[in-house]
Amino acid sequence: MSTAKKSSEKKVTTNVLLGMKERGEKISMLTAYDHSFARILDDAGIDVLLVGDSASNVIHGHETTLPITLNQMIDHASAVVRGVERALVVVDLPFGSYQGNSKIALESAIRIMKEAGAHAIKMEGGEFIIESVRRILSAGIPVMGHLGLTPQSIYKFGTYTVRAREDAEAEQLRDDAKLLEEAGCFALILEKIPAKLAAEVAKTLTIPVIGIGAGGGVDGQVLVTHDMLGINKEFSPRFLRRYAQLYDVMKSAFEGFKDDVKSGDFPNEKESY
Repeated sequence: MSTAKKSSEKKVTTNVLLGMKERGEKISMLTAYDHSFARILDDAGIDVLLVGDSASNVIHGHETTLPITLNQMIDHASAVVRGVERALVVVDLPFGSYQGNSKIALESAIRIMKEAGAHAIKMEGGEFIIESVRRILSAGIPVMGHLGLTPQSIYKFGTYTVRAREDAEAEQLRDDAKLLEEAGCFALILEKIPAKLAAEVAKTLTIPVIGIGAGGGVDGQVLVTHDMLGINKEFSPRFLRRYAQLYDVMKSAFEGFKDDVKSGDFPNEKESY
């Protein structure tokens, strides 16, 4: 996409997303952790880029999302923001930066907005974090909610299985979704819950609901970019559609480079000064 074309396109804002839901236009959302990927995703017309705490797994090699720090998230987000002209950039508040203390939560959110230039933040949880959500919103910072499977609570759940299958948990999710909307969240992610429940929540709420492993009855979809590109081969949940197999493509390219170096074929005369 040319720069001229991009500059004429309307920037995605929280209000634009609301309009998309009202028109029935689906919202596309993918993760981004660096400048190069952000530029490609933005050029492709992806509506929302999530600087996810999944960087803890994908980029830093941790088993869970818990170890990544606020400083690391700000570094990732800064790089992404510099690569974007159109997309809305949402940044995860990492584990430990908002739970249990609304003052710390606000300070964390302000740092992300000021130091990274982000457009919004995302938080996992409902009733138990609502004080932090309200405090951040009171400062004029847009908040995206996240319910269902919340990876920051993995040690509480003990498993990455589908959430809200039982009536009590489903009812709590409904209540939390309404609570987040009433507090002022501009959108909500539902992760790995029954499709029927997700569709019900999306229909009930006026704010956009974006799903991951939550069926097609919601207002948009999000995936981890490295997963959908096939860079990560180990992670293969039912909800993941691989749009490429870049692990194999990249490995083949690297092997070709290695072989050419070993044989002396690279660089050749045309590639030398």
